[in-house]
Amino acid sequence: MILYLQVYILYSYLKYLKEATLISEKLKLEKIVKLEEEKAIKEQEAEAKRLVKEKKKAQKAQKNAEKAQKKAEKAQKRAEIALKKKQKLQRNFEKAQSNLDKGQKKYENLKRRGKLSPEDEGKWLKKLDKLADRLKKEQGKL
Repeated sequence: MILYLQVYILYSYLKYLKEATLISEKLKLEKIVKLEEEKAIKEQEAEAKRLVKEKKKAQKAQKNAEKAQKKAEKAQKRAEIALKKKQKLQRNFEKAQSNLDKGQKKYENLKRRGKLSPEDEGKWLKKLDKLADRLKKEQGKL
């Protein structure tokens, strides 16, 4: 819009310039027209620079947004992996607890019935110690 008005003014000056009779008026008008043209060119250049700056700023903002999104996705993935690891440790702990309970129950049943020889009892005690150690190890991991 500004450019259109400036062009209109320029043409008006030129029209008036043709009609002017005095050389001094013509020179003044030519000088004014030249200044107006230079001013219009400077304004166009400034507008172009402003548009380029805005475009770069928008691109930078988009790039930063993409980085933030990737960072959030990585954090989410790490959280999911940590949760899976914790669940696996919990399952392993529960399994070790279950194995120890089953082993103790079986040992108690065999002992109560009197079906354990001294060798078998030693084996069972070693087995129960191993299961208890495994349970402590799994509990330590939690």
